[in-house]
Amino acid sequence: MAKQDYYETLGVSRDVDDKALKSAFRKLAMQYHPDRNPDNTDAESKFKEINEAYEVLKDAEKRAAYDRYGHAAFEQGGPGGGHGGFGGGGFSGFGDIFEEMFGDMMGGGRGQSSGRGSDLRYNMEISLEDAFNGKKAQIEVPTSVHCGSCDGSGSKGGKPPSMCPSCHGRGKVRAQQGFFTIERTCPTCHGAGSVISDPCDNCGGTGRERKSKTLSVSVPAGVEDGTRIRLSGEGEAGLRGAPSGDLYIFLSIAPHRIFQREGANIFCRVPIPMTKAALGGEIEVPTVDGGRARIKVPEGTQSGNQFRLRGKGMSVMRTESRGDMFVEVAVETPVKLTKEQKEILKQFEAAGGGNVENHSPESQGFFSKVKDFFEDLTD
Repeated sequence: MAKQDYYETLGVSRDVDDKALKSAFRKLAMQYHPDRNPDNTDAESKFKEINEAYEVLKDAEKRAAYDRYGHAAFEQGGPGGGHGGFGGGGFSGFGDIFEEMFGDMMGGGRGQSSGRGSDLRYNMEISLEDAFNGKKAQIEVPTSVHCGSCDGSGSKGGKPPSMCPSCHGRGKVRAQQGFFTIERTCPTCHGAGSVISDPCDNCGGTGRERKSKTLSVSVPAGVEDGTRIRLSGEGEAGLRGAPSGDLYIFLSIAPHRIFQREGANIFCRVPIPMTKAALGGEIEVPTVDGGRARIKVPEGTQSGNQFRLRGKGMSVMRTESRGDMFVEVAVETPVKLTKEQKEILKQFEAAGGGNVENHSPESQGFFSKVKDFFEDLTD
């Protein structure tokens, strides 16, 4: 049975560019992947055809040979045989397919391992005042740094590493399992492609050693709880001189004894005496910047009333603006009254001070609803 044209197999035109070719391959490979079609021999066969076609058309030399000679270019003794055929139409396996479809998104490269150091996390707690003003701090981070004895090379005396005998510098090895070819990281060099014949006595050939680093951290004004600060290249050192990872500092803001924060706004609850709430007056409150603000309390102020102080809230990161401050008053009922004070309150009540309609509108509204409730029950 004659083979289907490779372009037709992938559903593309003969002048397709590399980007469109890869896109078509990915779509079809995902559709007919054996994991998505268990026990489906037709899908398995289609999957093999798709991969075979892509293996040829993605390579410029093989594609040129195919365009000129067709399938004969890769048959034994054919004109294109020197470019490397499939030896019976097999395919390279899931390792290659996965890398083709997802390797560019994962930042990886074929047959190489960057050895880049790991990223590190450091948790740092700051006060609300530090979050408002910003601060510079020194932190000590235990990490891996490039070995001082071999300058990170891992080799004694700085001698360059030699090519890995197992993978011949590719960093990966292949194993045949049935008609699948599985590709995995080379166990000898762990993906580096090279080996150290005479390892450094200090680091054992890894090119790094454990130490603590003291770093300076600049916390900008206006940071919020959970803000992440990245220090590039301050993570763990990479293997054998490879680049270091990054350090991520996660900020948490300690609870404040007076203020609560919501975004750029500050909230504060202030108790005031019953007399000041009834007669009116002024109160003085602290602000997050360390200053003070005066608030005029009108006559008849109730618990829960809020007063807004514009521009007295938190700093807004990377701007000159600030949020607002909201002060909620809580009217405090006096306790431990003297005999004289109790007498004064009794006189106030006798003089009509306890008249709900005149002096307690909230109570009036509530008890009016209660009265209507009981009247509805008796109807």
